Amino acid sequence: MKINREIRAPKVRVIDQEGKQVGVISISEALAKAELAGLDLVEISPNAEPPVCKIIDYGKFRYQVTKKEKESKKSQHQVKVKEIKLKPNTDENDLVVKIKHSREFLTKGNKVRVTCVFRGRELQHPEFGIKVVQRICEDLSDVATPESEAKLMGRSLSVVLAPGVKKKVVNAS
Repeated sequence: MKINREIRAPKVRVIDQEGKQVGVISISEALAKAELAGLDLVEISPNAEPPVCKIIDYGKFRYQVTKKEKESKKSQHQVKVKEIKLKPNTDENDLVVKIKHSREFLTKGNKVRVTCVFRGRELQHPEFGIKVVQRICEDLSDVATPESEAKLMGRSLSVVLAPGVKKKVVNAS
């Protein structure tokens, strides 16, 4: 933001410290008004024709802007992608534990990447891995939806689950 002498426009639309519109005046006249009030002339909307300037205390204005930015950052939730790794021959109890962890991640609002890693000759039977990944997708279907089909890339089969459930359309016939 430009303040005081940094503003280069010949004429500006000025708003005084009470929020009343003064009108379109020359930059020197606007600077004189700001100086008389003991405040700064701050360019609020540089893209307008003519640019809009406000007579305010710049330090206080800057403080309020940073305060608003901090508040908006607090309300945002950063979505992280958590990864659950397993193998095609993962035991039943281990699978239950992995499903439980995935459910926790999804309820906190994070995405979960389920990856089934094949080693050695396990790659000759990818259907075992597909079965395990599909089982996890089905068990978590009440809290998550897969973003796409499971894809085999190199030695790993993976699918990303997003939190939230798409509602199924029920036929009324």
